Amino acid sequence: MARLADYFVLVAFGPHPRGSGEGQGQILQRFPEKDWEDNPFPQGIELFCQPSGWQLCPERNPPTFFVAVLTDINSERHYCACLTFWEPAEPTQEAVCSEDAAGREEETDEGGSGRLSPGTSGPPGQLFAPKTLVLVSRLDHVEVFRNSLGLIYTIHVEGLNVGLETVVGNLLTCIIPLAGGSQRTISLGAGDRQVIQTPLTDSLPISRCSVALLFRQLGITNVLSLFCAALTEHKVLFLSRSYQRLSDACRGLLALLFPLRYSFTYVPILPAQLLEVLSTPTPFIIGVNAAFQAETQELLDVIVADLDGGTVTVPECVQIPPLPEPLQSQTHSVLSMVLDPELELADLAFPPPTTSSSSLKMQDKELRAVFLRLFAQLLQGYRWCLHMVRIHPEPVIRFHKAAFLGQRGLVEDDFLMKVLEGMAFAGFVSERGVPYRPTDLFDELVAHEVARMRADESHPQRVLRHVKELAEQLYKNENPYPAVAMHKVQRPGEASHLRRAPRPFPRLDEGMVQWIVDQATAKMQGAPPAVKAERRTTVPSGPPMTAILERSSGLHGNSARRLEVVRNCISYVFEGKMLEAKKLLPAVLRALKGRAARSCLAQELHLHVQQNRAVLDDQQFEFVVRMMNCCLQDCTSLDEHGIAASLLPLVTAFCRKLSPGVTQFAYSCVQEHVVWSTPQFWEAMFYGDVQTHIRALYLEPAEDRDPSQGWEEPAEEERSALDVASEQRRLWPMLSREKQQELVQKEESTVFSQAIHYANRMSYLLLPLDSSKSRLLRERAGLGDLESASNSLVTSSMAGSVAESYDTESGFEDAETCDVAGAVVRFINRFVDKVCTESGVTSDHLKGLHVMVPDIVQMHIETLEAVYRESKRLPPIQKPKLLRPHLLPGEECVLDGLRVYLLPDGREEGSGGSGGGPAVLPAEGAVFLTTYRVIFTGMPTDPLVGEQVVVRSFPVAALTKEKRISVLTPVEQITQDGLHLRSCTFQLLKMAFDEEVGSEKAELFRKQLHKLRYPLDIRSTFAFTLGAGHTPSRPPRATKDKGPSLRTLSRNLVKNAKKTMGRPHITRKKYNPPSYEHRGQPPEDQEDEISVSEELETGTLTPTSALKPSDRMTMSSLVERACCRDYQRLGLGTLSSSLSRAKSEPFRISSVNRMYAICRSYPGLLIVPQSIQDNALQRVSRCYRQNRFPVVCWRSGRSKAVLLRSGGLHGKGVVGLFKAQNAPSPGQSQADSSSLEQEKYLQAVVSSMPRYADTSGRNTLSGFSSAHMGGHVPSPRARVTTLSNPMAASASRRTAPRGKWGSVRASGRSGGLGGDVGSRLAGRDMLGPPQANGAPPDPGFLRPHRAALYIIGDKAQLKGVRPDPLQQWELVPIEVFEARQVKTSFKKLLKACVPGCQALESGPTSFLRSLEDSEWLTQIHKLLQVSVLVVELLDSGSSVLVSLEDGWDITTQVVSLVQLLSDPFYRTLEGFRLLVEKEWLSFGHRFSHRGAHTLAGQSSGFTPVFLQFLDCVHQVHLQFPMEFEFSPFYLKFLGYHHVSRRFRTFLLDSDYERIEQGLLYEEKGERKGPQACRSVWEYVDRLSKRTPVFYNYMYAPEDTEVLRPYSNVSNLKVWDFYTEETLAQGPPYDWELAQVSPEPPEEERPEGGAPQSRRRVVWPCYDSRPRVQPDAISHLLEELQRLETELGRPPERWKDNWDRVKAAQRLEGRPDGRGTPSSLLVSSVPHHRRSLGVYLQEGPVGSTLSLSLDSDQSSGSTTSGSRQAARRSTSTLYSQFQTAESENRSYEGTLYKKGAFMKPWKARWFVLDKTKHQLRYYDHRTDTECKGVIDLAEVEAVVPGTPTMGAPKTVDEKAFFDVKTTRRVYNFCAQDVLSAQQWVDQIQSCLSDA
Repeated sequence: MARLADYFVLVAFGPHPRGSGEGQGQILQRFPEKDWEDNPFPQGIELFCQPSGWQLCPERNPPTFFVAVLTDINSERHYCACLTFWEPAEPTQEAVCSEDAAGREEETDEGGSGRLSPGTSGPPGQLFAPKTLVLVSRLDHVEVFRNSLGLIYTIHVEGLNVGLETVVGNLLTCIIPLAGGSQRTISLGAGDRQVIQTPLTDSLPISRCSVALLFRQLGITNVLSLFCAALTEHKVLFLSRSYQRLSDACRGLLALLFPLRYSFTYVPILPAQLLEVLSTPTPFIIGVNAAFQAETQELLDVIVADLDGGTVTVPECVQIPPLPEPLQSQTHSVLSMVLDPELELADLAFPPPTTSSSSLKMQDKELRAVFLRLFAQLLQGYRWCLHMVRIHPEPVIRFHKAAFLGQRGLVEDDFLMKVLEGMAFAGFVSERGVPYRPTDLFDELVAHEVARMRADESHPQRVLRHVKELAEQLYKNENPYPAVAMHKVQRPGEASHLRRAPRPFPRLDEGMVQWIVDQATAKMQGAPPAVKAERRTTVPSGPPMTAILERSSGLHGNSARRLEVVRNCISYVFEGKMLEAKKLLPAVLRALKGRAARSCLAQELHLHVQQNRAVLDDQQFEFVVRMMNCCLQDCTSLDEHGIAASLLPLVTAFCRKLSPGVTQFAYSCVQEHVVWSTPQFWEAMFYGDVQTHIRALYLEPAEDRDPSQGWEEPAEEERSALDVASEQRRLWPMLSREKQQELVQKEESTVFSQAIHYANRMSYLLLPLDSSKSRLLRERAGLGDLESASNSLVTSSMAGSVAESYDTESGFEDAETCDVAGAVVRFINRFVDKVCTESGVTSDHLKGLHVMVPDIVQMHIETLEAVYRESKRLPPIQKPKLLRPHLLPGEECVLDGLRVYLLPDGREEGSGGSGGGPAVLPAEGAVFLTTYRVIFTGMPTDPLVGEQVVVRSFPVAALTKEKRISVLTPVEQITQDGLHLRSCTFQLLKMAFDEEVGSEKAELFRKQLHKLRYPLDIRSTFAFTLGAGHTPSRPPRATKDKGPSLRTLSRNLVKNAKKTMGRPHITRKKYNPPSYEHRGQPPEDQEDEISVSEELETGTLTPTSALKPSDRMTMSSLVERACCRDYQRLGLGTLSSSLSRAKSEPFRISSVNRMYAICRSYPGLLIVPQSIQDNALQRVSRCYRQNRFPVVCWRSGRSKAVLLRSGGLHGKGVVGLFKAQNAPSPGQSQADSSSLEQEKYLQAVVSSMPRYADTSGRNTLSGFSSAHMGGHVPSPRARVTTLSNPMAASASRRTAPRGKWGSVRASGRSGGLGGDVGSRLAGRDMLGPPQANGAPPDPGFLRPHRAALYIIGDKAQLKGVRPDPLQQWELVPIEVFEARQVKTSFKKLLKACVPGCQALESGPTSFLRSLEDSEWLTQIHKLLQVSVLVVELLDSGSSVLVSLEDGWDITTQVVSLVQLLSDPFYRTLEGFRLLVEKEWLSFGHRFSHRGAHTLAGQSSGFTPVFLQFLDCVHQVHLQFPMEFEFSPFYLKFLGYHHVSRRFRTFLLDSDYERIEQGLLYEEKGERKGPQACRSVWEYVDRLSKRTPVFYNYMYAPEDTEVLRPYSNVSNLKVWDFYTEETLAQGPPYDWELAQVSPEPPEEERPEGGAPQSRRRVVWPCYDSRPRVQPDAISHLLEELQRLETELGRPPERWKDNWDRVKAAQRLEGRPDGRGTPSSLLVSSVPHHRRSLGVYLQEGPVGSTLSLSLDSDQSSGSTTSGSRQAARRSTSTLYSQFQTAESENRSYEGTLYKKGAFMKPWKARWFVLDKTKHQLRYYDHRTDTECKGVIDLAEVEAVVPGTPTMGAPKTVDEKAFFDVKTTRRVYNFCAQDVLSAQQWVDQIQSCLSDA
């Protein structure tokens, strides 16, 4: 029972003490005048009566009523019901305000309620003062208060004949029950009657309609935000003009929070004077009048809810965590069903008749029911996580937050985490955790209805039904008696406030009121207390918890199989079957990622502990520790899943004997985990153990159990700790005082003993084994931070003082030890303080504990020292033997193997990803650094993978990124330093160093790596040092010093070049090269020296009178270079300008740059127009960047158009020329001389083209489409017209220019070419409608006159140029990318293909996205697009000058691609080599600069321009696989070795630099030397003789075929060079290394080795799939070899067999009109324009076979019929392949042969073979290995010779003869004159036969 009202107060307006305009409240009277003992009078009521301030009004306002809430110091709420009315102000009051008359109007507006009456009473100047009747109560009966105060006001206004004192006295003495659902009628003695209903239980809040109103005002989403904000302790502020609404809104919000109680500041109506309260740092729920909205604007962290406007404003800095899904969306949808039932029916075609929605009061309860359900779902199972720490004298209960979050699966959830940490939840635990208490609706719901709620989730109607049931109960709680007797209370008449009151409110008689109160009190004391006993019961716990959302645990599903593996492994360990256990271990470590497996491990290990101890041997100990570490590494600091908790007893149980008396426990090996330094973990563990022991105290001995098994399994028990506690609480009052004391003491000592136990446990896990290391403080997350911020709620000064005295007095010498020990002592002391204070340990015991802790720690440190000493003596674990890598000849180890783990890096194959197959990574092994490569060799850490060797390596020169990382080692699971190395050959080494590798060694490795990657000088690279300190594997031969010739020559040349830079015409006088004898060639050899090329038409290139003899030496070396051989093949001019016959030649070879004086980056010999003199070139060159003036590099055999290249223009070049072109003739223009020279130069180029010499109007751009005559328009899908009938094809070919369309020029979408280029090329007449797929339209639309020369330049450079239409050349501005864009793009491509870390999302999409971001394919597209454009122009007869950037990057790419697409010669092995040597090497692509080969280039970074070109070639190869003689492997091989620095070919930036380093001539002179290959081409030649790895079996070219590939990005494929990986041997491009594998793949076997087994397992990523895929050709060649071997014949070379088969194939196909033999498969190969062909499976190096049946030319690709072609075919067929006895030997015998330069004469066995048209020689007669071949096709004459130095002495002079070839002169000597004559005759007859 309680008083209805505690105090009645009358408050009136009074003057402000400081005399300001505002008044203030004054308490006129209060009853009773003395405070009640149990309830003192609340202070500050006068502020709350008028929250907006006390002010006078110009008119009488109607009375107002609201209830304010005050909270006292004990968190008790006092309800102040305020009824305010206005009375005329007294003169004194008016005087107060007279000064302030000016501002009165506004104030009254604000202060009043705003409803102004129409008629005012009293004189016009009359003011009215407010007066308030206040009722203060601790009960919340708003209506009763309203009626009671209304009655008092009515009596006063209406002048009823009732004593006000009596009414007030009765009001103060009215006693009503608090709860229980009783109904009580009261009367205040004025003829009134009121009925008061009490709620059934007072634990449920009373909300009336406040919740429903709150939802109406703010809406669902806003209320949910406020709900979450209040729960997560944010500040919430309500604004409204109505005070009653403010209190209702606050009441509603609090009602929603049930069963949690809001424990922070709660002020539904805040007075204006207290607005500064809003800036308090603590959370609050406050209501403020909307008039003060402006004052709330600057609050930064307050969530403002405007009730009148319906908005909720959340500041930017505030993050309100939402409810966890799916609860958020479920709650939202149920709320909308309650609030808006019409919503579900809104879309129905025939809506049912509208149902009446529930009343506001009922809707209010339904909304509350939704939130009640929400809490039941959120907190379901919370009772299973309560720890009973004490039962007597009062229950002490703690909540295991981490376990709750873990088992609900909400560890990551921000909302629940904050709720559980909040004050409201702490109150919830202490209030509702009590096991024996009265229960309410929430307890029932959370215990019994959880299953129903889970089942109803997907049935909205059932959810709604449940909500309605709960709402009924809530409604019944508030209104237990529906038929309420009506209130009967008098009210004042209408507008009574406007009538002049008879008198002011009277002063009441205090004595009379006090007498009534005293009477009632005396009566109460006499009566017995009517206390209704509470019904207390054991609170039901409900079902155990389940996860809120049943997530599938993904990869690590806890399948029974996994748990079985864990169990088996543990049983093997304890049975001593170590080998079995070792096999299972990796699988176990993988399984332990799953939660169930971790729990299973803990349970299994428990079974092997007897009497708290389990002694293991070393191996068992290692296994157990490793599994524990693996479990713990995934534990967070809170240990949500209880894994660390279940392992804690085990780490102190498992141990091994190190020596007599020294035992090492498992805890010393599992300390590296963050969980051990987390105070919350230790607290939860401590409370769990205390609960177990306290429960054991009260259980009968029969029910006792092992206390060590923690709190985790109360579910299986008969009685949980809560049940025991409940029973004890029930019995407590019946126990005797002594018994009670005894139980309290027992519990207290139980807690105390546990505290000692935990102090020990914590010291075990916190003190490191090697206590000299203060590692603990640095690395452990917890202790260092905890030094500063104590986690304790109770800060005991005692703890600090004891710890300090310990530190100072213990007197340790070793400061670091003190450091560790001190930190641990402080950590344990803080823990002890907290838990002991919370669980009621006496202060004496606590003091004792603080004294004990330092001793415990010290003892433990001493024990550990012995353990540490002994553990150091253990024999080290046998680590796997390091596997030595295979090295190349000449490669040396710089740093021997450092033990590392190679970790998976995001390419999923290595870890057994998409391709299937085992996880070969992580692997354990060593990393080696050699002069050439970084190599990892090792074995997978997972022994189940098998004994596979894992090799990953890359050239040191290819390293692009190196960074230090810190990673977990896969085996020990400890953090180690590592390195992350990425290379531009698409390899990645992500390594963790083994702990035996110290940081010094790791640092040394990094330094050495850096030194090798960026040597100071190019001479320090591997290509130069190779062989210098290490002789190759072949027997060494004595090499003589070459004499001064080569070096001096190169040195002089360079010296003179430097001197004469810019003075080319004086050069000849100054320069005297060494004489010819030094070259080791006879003097008469001069002519042969210069005319080098075998394909040269006679007489095109001979030394002439124009060249002084002194220059010929230089010339001879220059002429040998690749470009010169190519110029001769193309028939591009002579070395002369004065010969009469040469005048007909349009171009000539100029030697103006032979000293590299005009342009250092150009070759020595250049092709220029015949009419241009050398001295003019110097001036022309000034107009171009880097002096790279336009030179011819290729001429079309058909259209005779030429392709020129140059650097970009300087500003005053052609651009200026075109701009100044208004003058009628060039002569009158004022351009400077170099521009004129330049114009003349371009004019000379134009006029040197025969087609433009006659103006016969043939200048149309003939067909853009290859088959337009046949009317084949390519459809968008069919890429190419396939001509099914060969005759039709040849017919169309006769009329149309030949060519092959793979792709058509720029599809308009991509911005590679300017939009107007196409139309400008067509001569400004618009092109016709383009064909499908972007092909240009039919050529009939084109204008007849085309420009003779197109200059392709950079758009930026040619801006604003208007070329004159009369000009014969035209500019084509295009947009190109720069080198830095290539660099950036490549970096991204590298990251996409070799990510370096596991991708966040699996699957191909993330790879494709990053590939697209890299824009690599876009750049390839642009290059192909521009190249195809140029090919088109050349094919149509116009010449093209490519003039981009500096002329050495993109220019080179475009020019090379154009030649490749236009000229079939460049698509052969020899031609491609020539192309690269000419365009890339001679024309000065900066390989060293772009590859960052030296320290100087380090900053510029790696820019793969050449690789990009190879990628373009690869794209073309994919589209035209039958046009290339080389295989895709050849491209990858070059891609790898152009950065590897293994060969000298791709070093340095130009020929000039190569001469400077002495490279050019060295190659020539030493070509036959015994060194390892220095040139990549030489290596390719050697390798081709042994294996067809570079040969494309599908090679079957068409005559003079021009290729036009598709270039759209959709047609491009990612080159597999970027993505494939072979872990079996490392990259397969160093062939010697790939050969040493134990079992070579079949097609790589040395000849004659028949395969042992026909089958082998091929693993993706481990083996090289393309190389082990079976392919028919290799198989057949092998079969041939096998049969030859069986027949006893030495097997032939593969190429001979192949050529023979092809020749037979052609003969066979001819008779029946190019039909195909029935044995061959007919197929139309898609998008290769062939009618017939054989198509076989992808081959050894990605090659496929298709035998061409409709082309009849040999493997040569120049015009058939000429001697040139015949010569090529024989040389291609026979030059490099030997045969043995089986072949046709026409004549043989011994001859002496003079060696190459400076070599002696040697006797050799010579064989003349007429069939193959060659002369071969061997070391001796029985030798099968051919030492050399002279192709008779190259022999020009056989003449008698003379003996030279070193010739055999005894032989007649006439026995000497010489054989002259196009390359050199061979000196021979027979044994006598007769045999010499026979040899000469035989050779001559061979020549005449040919």
